[in-house]
Amino acid sequence: MNTMSDLGNALQDDPLLRCTFCRKSFNCNQQIINAKGQTFHSHCFVCAQCFQPFDDGVYYEFENRKYCENDFQLLFAPFCRGCKLFIKGRVIKAINFNWHPECFRCHSCNVLLDTGFVKNAQRPFCRECNLKEKIKNQNQIKCHKCSTPIENDMIRYKGETYHPYHFNCKLCDQELNCNAREVRGDLYCPKCHDKLDIPICSACHTPIDQERIVYALGKTWHVEHFACAKCEIPFNGSKHFEKRGLAYCEAHYSQLFGNLCFVCNSTITGDVFSFMNKSWCDKHFSCYLCDGMMNQKTKFYDFDSKPVCKHCFDKLPSKIRSAILKASDTKEQSKSIFSWIKDK
Repeated sequence: MNTMSDLGNALQDDPLLRCTFCRKSFNCNQQIINAKGQTFHSHCFVCAQCFQPFDDGVYYEFENRKYCENDFQLLFAPFCRGCKLFIKGRVIKAINFNWHPECFRCHSCNVLLDTGFVKNAQRPFCRECNLKEKIKNQNQIKCHKCSTPIENDMIRYKGETYHPYHFNCKLCDQELNCNAREVRGDLYCPKCHDKLDIPICSACHTPIDQERIVYALGKTWHVEHFACAKCEIPFNGSKHFEKRGLAYCEAHYSQLFGNLCFVCNSTITGDVFSFMNKSWCDKHFSCYLCDGMMNQKTKFYDFDSKPVCKHCFDKLPSKIRSAILKASDTKEQSKSIFSWIKDK
């Protein structure tokens, strides 16, 4: 951070020095902040997300935008399934979740799974504990509280199984059944749980408790469960495209529904202009000769399989114009080789 006294000579030498954010000049009594050669007013040097000053001048930059540490983690950092903290550095991806290397442990014995793991009921186990788990599951399940067999309904609470009648709802004190729901270590009946207004993930149908939430398609999702409907890879904050109530990554949206602009080679999400088996977005459909922009009302001609506006067509030699007109009647040609599709 530089102060006015530090940059006084610079202001005298360069009276046009301006704030990078607001583009206004500096007064002689104002503090100047210098960040990587860019100058800012002190009130302009703020987080792009929360608009608050940076603590101790520390910021993170992504795509030329500056963020405080908290917002940068919320927007871009992966979230550890084990400790519920953001991950800096190496990430382990397993069982549709992200983990710190030191948090990826056996669900039973808590040993580090750095030499491999076995997935069992969406939980990671070492090979020895997985074998024990299989043997245990072959036997009749017993209640963790009364140690008697569970023959019908059961509740799984804090990793253990119980008879439902051992528990009562936290709010109404009604005896629970197998439909009980756990929130922050407490159990609730479905009716009282709905009163808590806790969002439910549309993918796994479990409460989103003390975790980041994605709002999309009119629903709520765990960050790790909001994924492309085709490749099932989570978006993790990246751009997605919606179609018929489903979300797709750009590649699969283009493959299934989209068109690529002949000029910019990007997915066309708005109006599509199609001509001679090619497609254009509304920003790049232009005359081949003069680059003048055209729309669905513009009259044009097929010149060597390229669209040419009427103004440029009239400038062509008469022999070329006659050949184009002989190939097809102008109006019928325009209707048959050009189509305009409005995105719905």
